[in-house]
Amino acid sequence: MTDIGELPGWTHVYSGKVRDLYVPTKLMTDDDSWTGDPLATSPVVLVVASDRVSAFDHLLEPPIPGKGAMLTALTHWWFDELPEVPNHLAHPLDDRLEALELPEVPDAVADRATLCRTLDMFPIECVVRGYLTGSGYKEYVETGAIGGFPLPAGLGDGDRLPEPIYTPAWKAPMGQHDENISYERTVELVGDVVAAQLRELSLEVFASASKKAEERGLILADTKFEFGADRATGIVTLADEVLTSDSSRYWDAAAYATGTTPAERMASFDKQIVRNWLAANWDQQGRPPVLPDEIVEQTADRYRELLDRLRG
Repeated sequence: MTDIGELPGWTHVYSGKVRDLYVPTKLMTDDDSWTGDPLATSPVVLVVASDRVSAFDHLLEPPIPGKGAMLTALTHWWFDELPEVPNHLAHPLDDRLEALELPEVPDAVADRATLCRTLDMFPIECVVRGYLTGSGYKEYVETGAIGGFPLPAGLGDGDRLPEPIYTPAWKAPMGQHDENISYERTVELVGDVVAAQLRELSLEVFASASKKAEERGLILADTKFEFGADRATGIVTLADEVLTSDSSRYWDAAAYATGTTPAERMASFDKQIVRNWLAANWDQQGRPPVLPDEIVEQTADRYRELLDRLRG
């Protein structure tokens, strides 16, 4: 699934739908102590965001030009905007890393690569919703709640919630679907102390990010975070992509206030254009069709517009 192959000084160890992970080759070959699972033993990982795009659990063709670089730039921008939240960025002057003499990040992927400290990741997707829409709205219509969290009656698609809610999900193994779970289930998975930290941090980051988005004429409707424990200190640390078009739902505040249809009010800055086109042109049987050039271009434009508006 990787689209760039091997990188000088780095060994490819894993590919997700969008991201490819690499560890320093020297740590896998120079010392027997680094054998085994490289993500469990290497203190750093190079995360490279690809231009791949997926929908309905399928990878699609062609990729979205510049998507990986835009997601990476947005994540780094948000990390800078949230200095009070510990994150997984690796700094070359870190005493724990300086002695490793890490290889350089290759120029070919520099604009879409992030050098990170490896964490012991928690199997929880920390979802925060400020507005009722998407899968949350469907669950609300059926049950009057989301993840066991009861909501007031009479809410419609796109309505603002009385206050943001934390609705975690269990991160399923590769090839399986994530599963919405109750807060009590997160306690069973990670313990009561960590579960409380995940909820508190998620709501705090969402509140701060929502305010910054509002200042730029944007609504942060919902998002998901991932956290892990720092292997040296145990501190709960923000990881992976943060508040990007792939992990979050943003709407234009002016369109939300004046739009006359749901499509106008809640046009998101992500791959919804792709989902809509596939829903109208594919029965989800067999291989998905190739995306038309205009759908690819429109999607890239939405990603780019969000990045430009947030960064000013």
